[in-house]
Amino acid sequence: MAIKFQYNKTSLQGLEKQLKMRQRALPTLKNKESALRSEVKRAKDNAARLEEALAIELTRYEQMVRLWGEFDASLIRIADVDLSVKKIAGVLTPILEGVKFEVEAYNPFTQPVWFADGIAILKKLAGLAIEREVFLRKMELLDFARKKTTQKVNLYEKVQIPGFEDAMRKIKRFLEDEDNLSKSAQKIVKTRQQQEVES
Repeated sequence: MAIKFQYNKTSLQGLEKQLKMRQRALPTLKNKESALRSEVKRAKDNAARLEEALAIELTRYEQMVRLWGEFDASLIRIADVDLSVKKIAGVLTPILEGVKFEVEAYNPFTQPVWFADGIAILKKLAGLAIEREVFLRKMELLDFARKKTTQKVNLYEKVQIPGFEDAMRKIKRFLEDEDNLSKSAQKIVKTRQQQEVES
């Protein structure tokens, strides 16, 4: 990205303002990037923990596969998932408040005894799966923001700040050269005038 500038003091002052703004913003951006990085890791760890818990729960009930064939899946359904939003380093992330289930009425005398336990098991499994999905979504949002922040840090650090410094250096050299030429020209004129007066 080439920085556009003119060889004058106004342009120099504008570049100085831009440079100072970026130099002040850089530490904040770096802190935000590091905070986002740790939050992404935390969300990823939580999602992995929930994935493992879900796998453990599923293996616990593998022996009951034949029984699940008898289970009436229409007895339970997810009515609502309560989510709230929390801002982490400027990024809105979801937080699971709770999962509401609707359980259809059934006659415990005509259904197998384990149906009540089956409903409790499904609530637990669904809760774990939903919580895992919320953490995965949180991780995606935070990771996207982290990547954008990293790009901005790199842009400031590696492109814009050096570019502004280079442009300012060029303008200063140009102005110094112009000033030196002006002084040299004045000396030459003064010397000629003195020679004319003497002759």
